Amino acid sequence: MKINNNYKALTYFIALVWSVNGLLCKVLNLVSRHQDIVARILDTNYSRTITIAIGILETIMALWILSNYKSKLNAIVQIIIIATMNVLELILAPDLLLWGTYNSLFAFLFILLVYFTNFKQNKKHVLFS
Repeated sequence: MKINNNYKALTYFIALVWSVNGLLCKVLNLVSRHQDIVARILDTNYSRTITIAIGILETIMALWILSNYKSKLNAIVQIIIIATMNVLELILAPDLLLWGTYNSLFAFLFILLVYFTNFKQNKKHVLFS
């Protein structure tokens, strides 16, 4: 079955967002604000190590997205992670967010994009295939 070009482009974009945030922003520490957010939320001296671990996990998420393995389950995991992360940041570190309270709007739009891509554009896979 031919994969829809829109689905493919959106999938690449979503994976790019995860890999930029994970690898560039967190692992390579190009945006130190992420480490500050982790330090604030977890109140720990190990914020750099934890930020690197989160960045590695986000990079793995990008690879999972690109693999298209259990894509609907992957989308559900992404949505839960994005929503949880953004609620925590909004409550515990709003002053450290790039766009302040508008971060929630961008997170919601990204959640909609993940949902649309995997549940509307991707007709090939069932939830736990």
